[in-house]
Amino acid sequence: MMFNEVEEESFKEQRRRLVEMLVTEGVIRSEKVKRAMLEVPRELFVPEPYRRYAYADTPLPIGMGQTISAPHMVALMCELLELDEGMKVLEIGTGSGYHAAVIAEIVAPKGSNNPGKVYTIERIPELAEFARRNLEKAGYLDRVVVLVGNGTLGYPKEAPYDRILVTAAAPDIPEPLIEQLKVKGKLVIPVGPKYMQYLYIVEKIDEGKVRATKSIPCMFVPLIGKYGWKG
Repeated sequence: MMFNEVEEESFKEQRRRLVEMLVTEGVIRSEKVKRAMLEVPRELFVPEPYRRYAYADTPLPIGMGQTISAPHMVALMCELLELDEGMKVLEIGTGSGYHAAVIAEIVAPKGSNNPGKVYTIERIPELAEFARRNLEKAGYLDRVVVLVGNGTLGYPKEAPYDRILVTAAAPDIPEPLIEQLKVKGKLVIPVGPKYMQYLYIVEKIDEGKVRATKSIPCMFVPLIGKYGWKG
């Protein structure tokens, strides 16, 4: 869907106000996350009936029982990942594609001499297609590869990864994701029961040695798959 000039300016101003609020609240701490959040048009990743709420700091339905995460959570997870230009990132749980776009804006900004890449796995084919269309409209499909599959298995073909992000809640940290993380790499994942979790930052110190740090409480949809919840 194309927006007219007035709508585009309105969304841009709403985006600016939201980002300034997240900076004031201390959620956004780095210039790179701030720039990415200002750059990516969230309205292109929200289903039409909810588009007017694109810059409310809340999760929104995207169909198939899934949600697009609240902007503060996207910003926070990007800060915890400590992303840098040139990194190869694996995301588990594509959803509408918004979070992948924000990551791509940091690791592979336009004109980069050292562009990174984002691989994102979605288990629901219809959502994967929705995300592909959104990423294409927003201009990120050249930097983001959308895959359909069981995210708890990761994507060994492109491993190892500098960073791995999981946007659904796991009962425990899936072993394949730890295996596919580079030494000195970081994994951010919500872990806990289905209706309340904590974000964990997992650092791979060496092969076979990780350090997991518990962060803030959160609530995500369940991670379904062999190393997640069953259906």
